[in-house]
Amino acid sequence: MLCRKSSIKRDGYRGSVPVYLNVYDLTSINGYAYWLGLGVYHSGIQVHGVEYAFGAHENSTSGIFEGEPKHCEGFTFRKSILMGWTDMTPGEVRLKMEEFAQKYKGNSYNLITKNCNHFCNDASIKLTGNSIPSWVNRLARIGSFCNCIIPVNLNSMKVGQLKIEDKVCQVEKKKLRCHSNKFSSSA
Repeated sequence: MLCRKSSIKRDGYRGSVPVYLNVYDLTSINGYAYWLGLGVYHSGIQVHGVEYAFGAHENSTSGIFEGEPKHCEGFTFRKSILMGWTDMTPGEVRLKMEEFAQKYKGNSYNLITKNCNHFCNDASIKLTGNSIPSWVNRLARIGSFCNCIIPVNLNSMKVGQLKIEDKVCQVEKKKLRCHSNKFSSSA
């Protein structure tokens, strides 16, 4: 049997808690586009049994929310990818997410320049030292090079505008914390 070398770096990040990237399809076309290395994806970072993600709303408060891993309403779960390991406690992870809340405000969401995959990449690097796979956010990178041909309203479109709040509160019905799971930030 052949062994494959893991692409996950462990130097300097020899933690004991696994960190996963949970990837969701935003459209059924991803079923075909995935095999071409393309697709439109939502993602969340899972650590200590909680999934953290970033979404849009109209306020200048945090767009980061937490929920049940692999169950983000409105999206179809595709796969979970082990990003690496961390030694951060749940409290330390939460503090790190509160730091991210200063940068990732709901009204700053942008499909091309600041989306959920950008957040997950930043969070993965902080927690494990590893970047997310390039295919997860490939269309946003392509879009940044083709900015001049992308309609202005699409470039600044806020995905799930006002619906992220609803999604989080609907998840509350599944015994998750709705009000305590939003990271407040003083703007």
